[in-house]
Amino acid sequence: MTNRIEEEIIEQVRNSNDIVDVISEYVQLTKRGRNYFGLCPFHGEQTPSFSVTQEKQIFHCFGCGAGGNVITFLMDIENLSFQDAVSKLGSRIGLTIEESSSNSSEAKTPISKEVSIMRKAHEFACEYFHHLLLHTEEGENALNYLEERGFSKELIEKYKIGWSLPNWDALTTLLERKGMDLQEIEKTGLIIRKENELKYFDRFRERIMFPVSDESGNVIAFSGRILTKNENEAKYLNSPESPIFQKSQVLYNLDKARLDIRKQRNVVVFEGFLDVIAASKAGITNGVATMGTALTSQHITKLNRLTSNVTLCYDGDKAGMEAAKRAATSLQAQNIQTEVAIIPDAMDPDDYIKNFGEDAFRTKIIEKPHSFLSFMMIVSKRDKNFNNENDTLQYIQEILEILSERNSSVERDLYIRQLSQETNVSEEAIYQHLRKIQGNIAKQSKNEQTIPLQVSNEKKKKTRTLSADEVSERILLSHMLHNPQVIDIARRNSGDQCFIRDVYEAAYVRLSGYYEDYPDGDYQRFLELLNDAELRKIVMEAALSERDPDHETEEVMDCLRHIRKYRVEQQIEQKLHEAKEAEKMADIAKATKLAQEAIQLKISLATFER
Repeated sequence: MTNRIEEEIIEQVRNSNDIVDVISEYVQLTKRGRNYFGLCPFHGEQTPSFSVTQEKQIFHCFGCGAGGNVITFLMDIENLSFQDAVSKLGSRIGLTIEESSSNSSEAKTPISKEVSIMRKAHEFACEYFHHLLLHTEEGENALNYLEERGFSKELIEKYKIGWSLPNWDALTTLLERKGMDLQEIEKTGLIIRKENELKYFDRFRERIMFPVSDESGNVIAFSGRILTKNENEAKYLNSPESPIFQKSQVLYNLDKARLDIRKQRNVVVFEGFLDVIAASKAGITNGVATMGTALTSQHITKLNRLTSNVTLCYDGDKAGMEAAKRAATSLQAQNIQTEVAIIPDAMDPDDYIKNFGEDAFRTKIIEKPHSFLSFMMIVSKRDKNFNNENDTLQYIQEILEILSERNSSVERDLYIRQLSQETNVSEEAIYQHLRKIQGNIAKQSKNEQTIPLQVSNEKKKKTRTLSADEVSERILLSHMLHNPQVIDIARRNSGDQCFIRDVYEAAYVRLSGYYEDYPDGDYQRFLELLNDAELRKIVMEAALSERDPDHETEEVMDCLRHIRKYRVEQQIEQKLHEAKEAEKMADIAKATKLAQEAIQLKISLATFER
C-alpha cells in the first residue's frame, strides 16, 4: 500500500482535529453520558443511533454499522479520497497539504465515471461563465445590470455568478475540445442534442448564470436568468433533473451555510436561491433554499442533522403563505422547532430589502419570526369573517386541532385566550370543545394501539442476529486489529483461509498486507487506507466488539475452533446432499462412499468439543 503523505503529518492531522467538533459541522450532536449522539448522516432514521466517542476519537452507527475516525468520516460524508480528506482537515489547523491526483491507489472511487464526467463539465462551465461575466466585453451589460441590482463584486465572486454567450454552441465547442463525452454531458441538460442528428447545442444562451452546488460544493446544475425581456422565453431557465441533480434532495447554499447553521443553531429556509443571495447582503449567512420544489422529507432530514430550529421565510403573497404552511406542518411533524418570518404586503425578500433596507430585513423580519401556532392562526383567519358563524367555528376547529397535539399548558392558555378575544366565544366554551377533540383522539389512539406493537415486531424481525460462527469471525478479526501477532497464530492453526465469509476474508487479506507495510500500525490507520465502505463497516464493528485481551490466545483458539467446526458441518451437509443426488441417479457405490465420508466427518466433530 502506497502512501503519499508522511505518517507524522497524518497523525498530526488526526490528533489535532477533535472528532466531535468536525462531525458537529454535519450532524447535530447531543451529549449523553460520556458519548455524543445524533441522527446518522449515512441512512435515514428518526431516533438517534449515531454515536461519537470523544475519548477514543471514533464514531459508530448502531443502525447501519457505519463507523471510523475523523478522517474516514470526512471521506464518507463528502465522498473524498484519503489525501483530500487529510488536506481538508489540515486546512482546519493551518496546515497546508498538497493534494494528490485522483489516480492515487488510495483514492476513493465509489463515484461512477459518468458522474465524474458530469461534475467536471459543470465545474468547467461554472468557471467559464464566471470568467465571461467578470473579464470580457460580452459580459459587461450583465455585470452592469447585476451591480445596479445591488450585487457587489464580492457577492458575485462568492456565488460564482456568470454569463452565457448568445452563441448556440459556445460551451459545447469548448467541452468537445477538452475531450469530454458529450453524450454523457447531454444527460444533465447542460447541452441539448439536435433532433435526428449527432450534434449538440448549449441549453443556456445569453443568460445570467447562477450555479447550483450540492452540500459538498460540487456544481451540479444551473439557473439562467434572461437579461432582456422576451415574451417568447422564460425569465428563468433551470437545469433538468439528472443523475447528479435531484431537486428533492438539493438545498441551495447548504455547502456555504453549514458552519453558520451549526454556530447559530438555526437555519433560515427561503423559497428561492435569489432570496438566499439577497438575504446574504443583509448578513443572513445561515440561509438555504429549495430548488423550485416543496420542502421534502429528504430536505428535512438534511436540516435535522444540523439543527432542530428552523425559520421559514417565504414570499408574503398567498401562494408563499400556503407554501410556508405546508413546510411548517412537515417540520413540526418531525418535532423540529419551527418559526415563520412573515414579509408584509405580499413582498419577497428582495423587494423588502429594496424598499426598507438590509438592516430592517434582518432586525424586523428574520429576527422577529412568528411561532408556529401564531403563524397558523394568521394563515387560518385569512379570508374568514367572524360575523359568519361557520367561519368562526371553522377557525376555532382548525386551531384547536393543532393545540390538541401540544403538551404545553401555558401555550394552550395563551392561544385559547387569543381565540376567545378574536371570535368573542368564551374561553370555557373553547376549552370544552378542546376536551372533546382530545377525547376523540384518545379513543382513536386506543383503537389503533395494536399497530405500534406490530411495527415494533417488524423492526425486531429485521434486526439481524449474528450466528455463533459469525460472532467467532468478528471476535477473531477484532483480536487481529488490536494485535498483529494474532494473524500468525491464526495462520499456524488454520492456514491462509481463516474466515468463512468473503467480507471477513477480504478484511483479513487487506489487514495482513497492511501489517507488512506498517508493522506498528493501528486499526485507525488501517481504516483510513480502506476505500471500501462495506469493509470499513465490518472492520469498525469488529474493532468495537467485546473481546478478552487478558486471555487473548485462548479466545483466538476458541474462535478458530468454532470456524473449523462450521466448515466441517458444511462439508457434512454437502456430502449428504451429493449422496442423495447419487441415489437418484442409481449410483449406489458413489452414494455409499459419500455417506461414509459424512459419517467420518461427523465423528471428527467430537475433536472440536472441549
